[in-house]
Amino acid sequence: MYWEKEIETISPEELKTLQQERLKLTLQRAAQTPFYRKLFAQAKIKPELIKTKEDLQFIPPTTKEDLRSGFPFGFLSVPLTEVVRLHSSSGTTGTPTVIYHTASDLARWSNQVARSLFTVGVRKNDIFQNMMSYGLFTGGLGMHYGAERLGAMTIPIGAGNSKRQIWFLKHFKSTVIHIIPSYALLLSNLIKSEGLDPKTDFNVNIILLGAEPHSEGTRKRVEQAFGAKAYNSYGLSEMNGPGVAFECGYQTGMHLWEDYYLVEIVNPKILTPCQPGELGEIILTTINREATPILRYRTKDLAFYYQEPCPCGRTHLRISRIQGRADDMFIFRGVNIFPNQIETVLMNIPEVGANYRIILSREDYRDIMRIEVEIKPELFAGELPKLERLRERITNELRAEILVTPQVVLVEPGTLPTQEGKAIRLIDKRKL
Repeated sequence: MYWEKEIETISPEELKTLQQERLKLTLQRAAQTPFYRKLFAQAKIKPELIKTKEDLQFIPPTTKEDLRSGFPFGFLSVPLTEVVRLHSSSGTTGTPTVIYHTASDLARWSNQVARSLFTVGVRKNDIFQNMMSYGLFTGGLGMHYGAERLGAMTIPIGAGNSKRQIWFLKHFKSTVIHIIPSYALLLSNLIKSEGLDPKTDFNVNIILLGAEPHSEGTRKRVEQAFGAKAYNSYGLSEMNGPGVAFECGYQTGMHLWEDYYLVEIVNPKILTPCQPGELGEIILTTINREATPILRYRTKDLAFYYQEPCPCGRTHLRISRIQGRADDMFIFRGVNIFPNQIETVLMNIPEVGANYRIILSREDYRDIMRIEVEIKPELFAGELPKLERLRERITNELRAEILVTPQVVLVEPGTLPTQEGKAIRLIDKRKL
């Protein structure tokens, strides 16, 4: 089943033609912005000579720092009177990034998200409970308008307030939820604490996971907790928000919608193209947006792409789940480590609970990694040697993955801080 069959199953030749037409318009729009007009002049680039995705290599990548330096109107390509909405990053580390949308931009984005939701089985008769934040954050409103475009009854409940979430799930029999992975695990535990079963006392059959990278092990835990399929998606505010890429029913990679974006996956250090299956940084160019065209945006997100076609019949490029970020990697005793590597190990150990955190510190000029791990409550009622064997097992499996030996501390459920937003997994005290 397809939302837009002609586009979703488009041939490579037809897709290339469509992309070239849209790229031409995008370059014309970009040339109207203060930032790109200056960039083209300084680099002596003639936009009309950029005709294909391969030609984009002659344009320097755009970074988050560029978006910040262009604040507030450096990337705006239309009169402000044509803008009907803006979204912005939090700006907690400096000047925020701002993305503007015309009414046509929002209509296309809504259709893009509706296509994504349809791909995983959401239909008009579903009841969609949106547990993401609304406001300047794109996750809430992006999915909201996509669900409404599809025709599903949408509950804009927003993030947090778990008891209220449970009440709405129960009384309105919500069938689809949009939720942060770590909060999904927390919510399932809270449901159980209310004497209810997430599998049998609710009607959820589709879970849309977003806003934070997560491992396959975490996805499986969410599915087991609710007895429902959990689908991975990819989005970022600079590229509208949710709906950049989405899994289909086969859950074997995410289809990145190439009628909206030109995608490059490159070596993050030298920006050379990666081969299929080779981990690299995603670089995206908008080709279906009016107000804020962005060329070759360095997302810092790391993934790889698949060469073989998807059994679902969709022809758009498939990328892996996000494996980490080029900028959240930390160096420990000379070893490059991504937090997602640690999560993958922990979530594949049945005795481990839903929460953990990594604490980096420095003692006597030596880096220390402490990993606090919640484990199932029944294990604390057993023999101490069993706990020690579990701790040793976790330590050994982590060492095999990250090539260094952490200090593993096993704690009871509920010991570590929890939150209803994105989980804070890494605390690096070496920088404090």
